[in-house]
Amino acid sequence: MGRVRSWVVRAGAGLWRAAVVAAVCMPVPAVWAGAVGLAVWCGAEHPWSWIGPAVIVCAGTLALAQSVCRAVRALVARWTGTAIPGGYREAGPVMQLSTGYWWNGFSYERSRRDAVMDQRMRLWWSDPATWRDLRFAVIAPFTAGLAAALPPAALAVAALGLTGVGPAGSGTVGRLVGAAASAVAVGCSPYAWRALHRVAVRFLGPSAAMVLAERVDELTSQRADATVAQAAEIRRIERDLHDGAQARLVALGLSLATAEALMDRDPEQARTLMREARAGAAASLTELRELIRGISPPVLSERGLVDAVRALALDVPLDVAVRAAGPLRLDPPIESAVYFGVAELLTNAVKHAGANRAHVSLVRDETGIVVEVEDDGRGGAGARPGGGLAGLRRRLAVFDGTLTVTSPHGGPTRVRMAVPCE
Repeated sequence: MGRVRSWVVRAGAGLWRAAVVAAVCMPVPAVWAGAVGLAVWCGAEHPWSWIGPAVIVCAGTLALAQSVCRAVRALVARWTGTAIPGGYREAGPVMQLSTGYWWNGFSYERSRRDAVMDQRMRLWWSDPATWRDLRFAVIAPFTAGLAAALPPAALAVAALGLTGVGPAGSGTVGRLVGAAASAVAVGCSPYAWRALHRVAVRFLGPSAAMVLAERVDELTSQRADATVAQAAEIRRIERDLHDGAQARLVALGLSLATAEALMDRDPEQARTLMREARAGAAASLTELRELIRGISPPVLSERGLVDAVRALALDVPLDVAVRAAGPLRLDPPIESAVYFGVAELLTNAVKHAGANRAHVSLVRDETGIVVEVEDDGRGGAGARPGGGLAGLRRRLAVFDGTLTVTSPHGGPTRVRMAVPCE
């Protein structure tokens, strides 16, 4: 009984989805049929009389294509969880020049409204996604649309046959036809709408040119972020050297010069200055070592990523457990990015999350390295624009890496870094 109820529920849901798919895919053929019907009704005895219906067909298809594709993407994402990117080109800024004209990236216009309209038209006409949507709007009715229309059509035939309406009449033949149509409707309902998923993935996905354009934009953005980060890092190193080690070395030189002048007149004062100079030299050496550790930790280059993370865990005021399958040797830039990513996440756990314990996992698989950092803090973390996690995500994106944050309020916070590497 439970299986029958489950099948009935699936059949009902499938029938509803099939009807929705048929309704979404069929507006374009409906425009075609309406144009042909208009031409026949008006009397299409001359070839030129088909010009008006042809214009209606072209204009209607172009006007409905993008709306149909957006609806299909929404249905596929909602029913199957497969997100199909639109891949539409983004409009650039419209700027007013000192001459009073407006520049939209393509031409000069007298008003902002004209510039925006011209920009939209040019983008729509030159965007490969427009012609991809047009192709899908023509293909979908004859593939996914017909498959999805089968269960509702069979259900309509079943209703006519069982009620005695239609060519089969109300006798035994009508009941048999109605029963057969009912079986077809119930049997096909859970599967008929699934053709939309395959057709959408096949024909609505971004083309190679669109993927290449998106990749170029992404690499351009990453290069800009890397340039900004490199400049900021150089300024930080210069500031640390100027305010720290350089100032101490200057003071050390002055102390040695003063001690040399006092060596004959006041040996005791000279010894005191020498002791202070030795302490200053030790402090400068410590600062330089800290600066070097911030640029490239020696333990990272000497012993690898796992031992460097374990050494880092010893310096963090948390109970940190580090788990790794074994020693990992990666390319130095990737090792450095992952190491400083773990360091930033542990620092956030101390400063912002109020955590007591943390767990770091480093796993190497066939595609790359996966690092997970989990703490028992208060949670609520997120990659906000301009924040530390957003910056970490941009730094990993240079290596095609990803950052996933799961941090419900109340904790725990789990951050997953995945970086592809050979």
